[in-house]
Amino acid sequence: MTDSKNHSEQIQKLREMVKAINIAMLTTVDEDGSLRSRPMSCNGEIESNGDIWFFTYASSHKVIEIEQQQQVNVSFADPHKQQYVSISGSAQLIRDRQKIAELWKPQLKAWFPKELDEPDLALLKVTVEKAEYWDAPSSFVAHTISLLKALATGETANVGENEKLDLA
Repeated sequence: MTDSKNHSEQIQKLREMVKAINIAMLTTVDEDGSLRSRPMSCNGEIESNGDIWFFTYASSHKVIEIEQQQQVNVSFADPHKQQYVSISGSAQLIRDRQKIAELWKPQLKAWFPKELDEPDLALLKVTVEKAEYWDAPSSFVAHTISLLKALATGETANVGENEKLDLA
């Protein structure tokens, strides 16, 4: 078990990685039980406790899925930096206009042309329960050398930092 300082450092590392990657695949459970994923931007919004916010239309299909099954997965990947994050938790629709205004950024107009005047505009809040991240050597060359060295020596490759966080 990790001590609280180490745990808070791990959460901070998680937050930094999510902010840097930004685009995620949000996976929900469809009515027939199948998994559905779609790209979403968190706009750099991740709370100090790990919770993530996404803008959405309240009438979208993903909201229907979340109303039936709140468990979701959010995954982030930056293959160029060899950074990966997987977050599982529960999602809920938030229609709080004050929170929407607080999190609004001008670049969101590309998806929501009516901006804050859009009556169907809402937020998805993902309350993080568990997270895992991988932060490997960032360059392709360093990563390849580590793998080749492991193959030649029979030792385990240095795949970088891997942490599992329980945030529930």
